[in-house]
Amino acid sequence: MKTMIRLLMIAVLASSFAACKKAEAPVAVKAPVPVPVNDNRQAWIDYLSDVVERNMDGIANQPYVYLLPGESSADFQDQYDRLADKAKSDVSRGIISGNMLAYGSPASAKMADLVVAAFTGVPTGSMKGVKVLFVGKAEDNDRVKAAVTPAGVDYVFVEAK
Repeated sequence: MKTMIRLLMIAVLASSFAACKKAEAPVAVKAPVPVPVNDNRQAWIDYLSDVVERNMDGIANQPYVYLLPGESSADFQDQYDRLADKAKSDVSRGIISGNMLAYGSPASAKMADLVVAAFTGVPTGSMKGVKVLFVGKAEDNDRVKAAVTPAGVDYVFVEAK
């Protein structure tokens, strides 16, 4: 009788473990947002948000995202000047490990200028553990990388093509 009870208990335990190992439904992977083909601000917001979300591994905090409109924008220079001041101010205050700075624009060369200016004078090695994401054209990658690397950041480039 004891043997029968033990076998029954083992069967109950085994079935409960088997129930815990149900096959989970596959998680649907969201398709990447395509690169906008024009200067549409909302399309660039959607695209940059998607790229940032896909590169958040290792980031513990809300990222700093800098989006510069296309050069065809009516007040482009004013927006560039304001964003450049904000980017320089943020970087000069210091960004701590676990944060991301993401830069993107349909005006890739101007955004590269902004990043280079923002990182001018940043002490060597002062931003270890910070991820810098640059979304732009391949021809702007090297100079952005050269400007941010001395600060000790983890640099990621995503080509907007």
